[in-house]
Amino acid sequence: MSVLLSLLGTFSLFSLMAVGGANALLPEIHRYVVESNGWMTGTEFAALFAIAQAAPGPNVLVVSLIGWKVAGVPGALVSTLGMCGPSSLLSFYVARLWQRFRASPWRRVIERGLAPVTIGLVLGSAWLLSRSANDGWASWLLCGATAMVAWKSRLNPLWLLGAGALLGWLGLV
Repeated sequence: MSVLLSLLGTFSLFSLMAVGGANALLPEIHRYVVESNGWMTGTEFAALFAIAQAAPGPNVLVVSLIGWKVAGVPGALVSTLGMCGPSSLLSFYVARLWQRFRASPWRRVIERGLAPVTIGLVLGSAWLLSRSANDGWASWLLCGATAMVAWKSRLNPLWLLGAGALLGWLGLV
C-alpha cells in the first residue's frame, strides 16, 4: 500500500477516535509513525509537536506536519483530510441528534463519562512527549517547571518555549 493511502486510512481511523482532539491521540500517532513505520525519530516527532503548538491555529496542525515530513505536501494534505474529514462528518450528524435529545438524562451521563477519558488521553500524550523530549535530569526539571508555570499562571506558552530555547542554546539543557 502506498504511503499516501496508509496516511489517509490511518488518520481517518484516528479521526474517529480523537475524543479531545488530535493531542489526545499523540501516543498512538507516535506509535504509528515512529515505532511501527520508522518514518521519524521520537525527537523529530516531539519537535514537530512543538512547532505545531507554537504556530497559531488548531492542534491538528501536528498531523499536517507529520504528513509533510513523511510524504511532502501531498502527505500533509492527505493526513489533514484524513484527520479532519470523518470526524467532521460524524460531528455534524451527532450534533443534530444531540440537539434533538437535549433534555434526555443519558445525554448528561455520556458527557460526564467522556470527560475522564479525554483527560486520561491528554495526560498520556503529555507523558509520551516528555519521555521523547527529555534525556537528562536538567531537561526533566525544565519540563516539570514549565508545566507548573503553564498550569498556575496565564503566561503565554510562547514565552515558556522561548525560555526553553534560550536554556538549550546556552547548553543548560
